[in-house]
Amino acid sequence: MSVLYPVAADAEAALSAPLGRAAREREARALANADEGAELRFVVEEVGPTFDTREAALEAWKGRIDDDRKGGAVAPEDRYCTIREVLAPVKGRAARAQTVKPVFENGRRWPVPAKPATAPKTQWRLSVSYWRVGSAPTASQLPPARKARRAQSARDLGRDAIEALTRQPLTPIAPQQPLDIGLFETRAPENPDLVLPDE
Repeated sequence: MSVLYPVAADAEAALSAPLGRAAREREARALANADEGAELRFVVEEVGPTFDTREAALEAWKGRIDDDRKGGAVAPEDRYCTIREVLAPVKGRAARAQTVKPVFENGRRWPVPAKPATAPKTQWRLSVSYWRVGSAPTASQLPPARKARRAQSARDLGRDAIEALTRQPLTPIAPQQPLDIGLFETRAPENPDLVLPDE
């Protein structure tokens, strides 16, 4: 049996009051009464509070997710929620690494680090997969973040637009141009359009 994902405007509504549930896009479109041009997309979003331990998250969301500790499994069509490990928010800015100089002593170029790097603190949070109905901007509809933050209109961006900017993948402003010549090639002095092997 397929998973039936909620159809809703946001993750909170997907948990509490969805418009319905659908496995495929055309079913979700019918539930949302959306035409072909309307905004409908499949998203996965984190929702609700964070928990310091996995066990605490499993207890809080009992009945929504599979609990492998007690053998509590949800029906196959209800498996649209999971818990995921996320980075805990850090107050203030991270300390900058100090610049070190090479030592060139005892066969070592760099000094031994003072202390090993520590792993960042993580927490557990519920993640909901659902069909999102609405016109919140997606990452592909927004300009690259490095351009958008310099624009005068950046001051008017809403919460959803800022969140979409932070989640968008790094994309080039312009397509990368092909390399003119390789490592062991050179241009002929009498004809710059001709590339010759140079070994």
